[in-house]
Amino acid sequence: MAAQSGAAAQIAGPMHATAGAKNGTDTEMKRNHGDDKPPCLSSDAPWRKCFYEKVQKRCLRLQRTKVKILHAQKVKEEKIKKREPCDLLPREWFSEEKESLDTRIYLLDKLLPTLIPGVENLLMEVERKNVLVPDEESIKFNPINFLGEYLKRHDPQHGVPTKPSPYLRGMKMVLEELKAQVPGAALERLARMKTEAKSKRKEREEVENTKSEMKEMRKEQLEIQFKKWRVDVSGRVPLALVQSALKSFPDFVPSTPKEVREAIYESNLEIVDTLEKKVNIDEFKEYIHSYSEHFSNDIFQEILKHLCQCAEDFERTIRHDMWRQMFVDLFLDCDNGKVGLLDRKKVLALLVEFYDRSPELAKSGFCNPRQWPIIELQEFELADLSGCHDDQKVDEELSEKLVVSQTGGSEGEDNVPAVESTDFEVSDLDGGTIQSEKSSFQEGIITESQDESSGADRQEEDFPGSASTEYSLSRDGEPGSENQVEEEEFSLNTESNTETKREEDYHMSDREPGSEEQVSQEDNWTAETTETIAEPTPEDKAVADMDSTQDASVAEVVGETPSRKESFSRQQGDEFGQQTSSETRPLDEDLLQDQDKDLHPIMAEIQNRLASSARSAFDESCLSLPRFVQLLETFVGEDVSLPTLKKLTAFIKEGYKQTEEEKTQQLEKVHHTSLLAQRKLLLEALFEKWDKNASGLLELEEVIAVLNTFNGGMEKEALENAKKHLCSRYPQLSQMGKLSSKAFQTFLELFASELTGNEDEAIDNLVEFLTRSVKRSHTECVQSLTRRKWLHSIQQAAETSQASMEPVYKAVFKAISQDAETHGGNKKISAYIALLEENQLSPERGQFFLHYVACTADDAPYVLNQILYRDMKGVSFTAVEEGKPVYISRVQHHENIHFWQGDRPVAERIGAFLVLPLHDAHWRVFGIMGFDTLQEQSEKAFILTHEINFYQGVSRAFSKAYHHICTMENILQMTVTALDWLYSWAPSIHTVTVYLVEPGEDKTCGYTVHKMITTDNTGHKEIHNPPVLLLRKDNILSDFLFKCINSSEVICTSAYGEHHIAVPLRDLSGQVLALYDISIGHNQELPPHEQKNLQKMLKIAQAACFEILKMYLEGTEPSYVLEAEHIGNWRNAGILFHRFMLQDLRECIQKLSPESFAEIRSCVEPPALVHNIVKAVLLLFHPDWKGSEETEDWSQCILKLDDNLIQEIYCFDPTAASVQIQAELLLDCITGVSRAAVCQHGSVPAEYLYQWVHACLALAEITRSLHSKKAPSQAPFGIQL
Repeated sequence: MAAQSGAAAQIAGPMHATAGAKNGTDTEMKRNHGDDKPPCLSSDAPWRKCFYEKVQKRCLRLQRTKVKILHAQKVKEEKIKKREPCDLLPREWFSEEKESLDTRIYLLDKLLPTLIPGVENLLMEVERKNVLVPDEESIKFNPINFLGEYLKRHDPQHGVPTKPSPYLRGMKMVLEELKAQVPGAALERLARMKTEAKSKRKEREEVENTKSEMKEMRKEQLEIQFKKWRVDVSGRVPLALVQSALKSFPDFVPSTPKEVREAIYESNLEIVDTLEKKVNIDEFKEYIHSYSEHFSNDIFQEILKHLCQCAEDFERTIRHDMWRQMFVDLFLDCDNGKVGLLDRKKVLALLVEFYDRSPELAKSGFCNPRQWPIIELQEFELADLSGCHDDQKVDEELSEKLVVSQTGGSEGEDNVPAVESTDFEVSDLDGGTIQSEKSSFQEGIITESQDESSGADRQEEDFPGSASTEYSLSRDGEPGSENQVEEEEFSLNTESNTETKREEDYHMSDREPGSEEQVSQEDNWTAETTETIAEPTPEDKAVADMDSTQDASVAEVVGETPSRKESFSRQQGDEFGQQTSSETRPLDEDLLQDQDKDLHPIMAEIQNRLASSARSAFDESCLSLPRFVQLLETFVGEDVSLPTLKKLTAFIKEGYKQTEEEKTQQLEKVHHTSLLAQRKLLLEALFEKWDKNASGLLELEEVIAVLNTFNGGMEKEALENAKKHLCSRYPQLSQMGKLSSKAFQTFLELFASELTGNEDEAIDNLVEFLTRSVKRSHTECVQSLTRRKWLHSIQQAAETSQASMEPVYKAVFKAISQDAETHGGNKKISAYIALLEENQLSPERGQFFLHYVACTADDAPYVLNQILYRDMKGVSFTAVEEGKPVYISRVQHHENIHFWQGDRPVAERIGAFLVLPLHDAHWRVFGIMGFDTLQEQSEKAFILTHEINFYQGVSRAFSKAYHHICTMENILQMTVTALDWLYSWAPSIHTVTVYLVEPGEDKTCGYTVHKMITTDNTGHKEIHNPPVLLLRKDNILSDFLFKCINSSEVICTSAYGEHHIAVPLRDLSGQVLALYDISIGHNQELPPHEQKNLQKMLKIAQAACFEILKMYLEGTEPSYVLEAEHIGNWRNAGILFHRFMLQDLRECIQKLSPESFAEIRSCVEPPALVHNIVKAVLLLFHPDWKGSEETEDWSQCILKLDDNLIQEIYCFDPTAASVQIQAELLLDCITGVSRAAVCQHGSVPAEYLYQWVHACLALAEITRSLHSKKAPSQAPFGIQL
């Protein structure tokens, strides 16, 4: 009823409105009766709407009636055609002759339709009257009159149409065909359109049939492909895996056409966040086909190959996940002190011992623990990475180092307990199965593509390797008990016991293949292994703070079986807090209770600002859980079998022992690290309490004045000593009379160290004293807290900007505007940033100029990209040269102000002006930040003291953010230089992709990964702008990059059919800053000499990265080695790589003795490559020797190979202005001399000299480019105060 009432209301409304309108109209007519113009109706009157609705309904009704009539007529005609077929005689009128076409059309249209029936009736009448019978009496019959009468009576215009005969109907059809042949006629056009439509419909039907057949064929292929995936007991696979495989197709298939890449990218394939959502075989086929139906058959076949590879990767992921679970349990067993750390050198020594005891057949599957990537490249000397050095000799040297570090200089028996088994037989490590290790795990996995009988045999052999603990639950009924774990472990010295245990717990030979019992067990196993897709693995839960990124590739969905839950129970409790990184652990409650409560909110806020990263930091002395797991996974390789894996874990568990003293030292070290972190947090909170306006600096004299009253003024001598040490460590800060946060903490620590008693207690007393010495109101505390959040947003913008300055500029101006709105009474502030650049175009106007690179939006038309020279009006250069702020309260009274808006009226040039110098970490000025209030035409047109202090904090925050961007850009530039060098020395490397790791808001991992650079061995180089964001959920099947970031370890793995090496580039704290994804294609490893060159490049790149990071650290001075590094007070990051290469080669060559050249001197006729190398070295120092006997005569050349030459090489600077390197001469000598040939020759001096010449050439080329190019504005020039 309610609905009907509503409908009635909707109908009644217009009717009532119409009546009202009529009444209103009548009234208007009465009122305007005296007017000349008649009233007009509105165009939107209600009656029009009702009229149009009625007319429209009637038209539609008539149209439907007409259609029905035509349809009935067509049906009737079809029935007549079937009952009385058309006569074929009229077809004689149809002809291809064009000349008589019009005549025939006229006859058939105008004459014959009436004449033919008349003639027929005439003949019938003649026959009826027997006119033609000769014997009959003649009858008066005039055929002409009869025909005329008939034609008159049946005139088409006036007569009633008769039923057409078959002949007439056939003639009508011929007429229509003839009319269709008349050019330009309507019927001809209609016929042509019908013909075209018919042909198109036929083509469309053929295409649809072809597509349908293709669709069915592709679905059959997808059905076959689906069986290669690991499915659960219900026959389904996770949708996220399928989506990840599709999304990765363009990136891992180089032959993918551009249109296919765009189609996949434009499809906006959003991968689901969970693996709980699954698809069956029909859904799988439909889903894949929906994305691939428009692709060609060749592309579809590539997709099938890619999906097959992804299915294999998924199998390998599950296998490695179970390995990692075993390594997690091993870590927890070895971590007796429950501190979350293991001794790295002990673990490496055990790996070396296990490797040495393994048979040669087993060693081939392991990664040599004496070589990279097990051993860090920084632990190698550059000479060890020479291709001419014997790897076995290098391994022996590293083994000696490991033994010495393991034993601490004493006998090994004292610290390393002997393992019972000392000899391994081939049968101990899987016997014959070692030859097919790759398939050993696959044999233990039951998929739909395997038959039941083969599945039974494989379960007899390797079923324990698939889910040893899970399957034993159905036997023992006690989940994960310690006895069960002990029974499952393999003994290293009793192989018979091993086999007995395997038979007792897992052997299934008593079941017939294909029996229901076995199928049930197979289903259970399949369900358990694919159910691994629901929760994080125990490894991830065990280190939730260290590796919350869920380290396994299926970690988001790996199921938690009862045995795994038992392993979790051993990890609960206090040990979790001990495993947490000291920088990210929660605030110590005891410390909070001991300190003044005023610092509590500040400390909590500081902790909230700290990035909660799940990345593990590299430490050469200890291993965290993620690093330990990754180290063992790297050691075992890709194809280790389960028995070997269990022997390894048992060996390490038995061999890893710690004395009570070592446990105590380790606990003390962790506790000390935690205390240092807490002290740093406490002192930083104290600094922020003193720095109420968030300026980032404190007055040194103010702090000293307060400290003079400490202990009643009895500690003045200690204070003076601390001040002297501070001035020596921070000379620029002390000269300015300022203290930064770091300098403030250092000053207090120095002062505490000068006091008597315990230093920690002295620090606590100082903090308590200084906290009480300063009082802040609630309003000041809130103001300071708010401003620090704004300043932190500037640094956060830099850390998440992908090395771009644009987000930093926006964050700076946003902080300024927010402060002016909140604390300045909506004051209008104009702000701008100018950077110092070297004046190379007009040096007569000054050595440097200020380039305005950013400003507030309203000032952009006047200020942006302007240049301020030294000879122009303005006070900005005064701030630059003096390094101090310049504040002008009334610009209208100052004569040395430069107004960029020249047309501004003089009356409006009223306001305040503030210029702040921008300092780097070494207190060199590299630009200015300006503020003015010219747009504020009111009494608020002044900049108050607390605002000036805050703007100083903004300038310091911008300086840090700016130099962070510079650091990232320098690292990327250094990386490009390193990759250019790498491809020339290791051409077998297919591609190298560089990723940048930045803090992120993703709670699962705490960081984001961006693809920055992609290069290949063909010379193609792509700088991604904007960078490509890499999400872990999109890379479930290839998350080795994220594992590398989490563990800070090198990862060697296979992904999508190619072998990849993920190498971390670490920052000074040991965490991953950037990442190299090195693909070597289908090769399992590089040639030996190329592998050495890769290691050399990575070692030098890491050293150069450390040097770049130290450039902008407060209290550290950069080291300059080459002259080119001083050009324009700007360090070209591209020089660093070759500089470190040159330095290492210098050291290697200096260590060569004259006897090292004995082999070369002994050659009467040396190889051409050796002669050319020596000639290149001599021509580099003496280009005038070209073509002389000094270089062409070998007997003269060998006389130059002495200590003097070695010393010259050591001191030579190829970038010096006094050095002129003629590259053509050197290239003529060494062109055609390949690196492989030099390495194959085996001469160490020749290889060193060869590489040294190349390094000199590269540095000389970079130096020439520096002199010829203008330094970019992004580079931080600085004026030393």
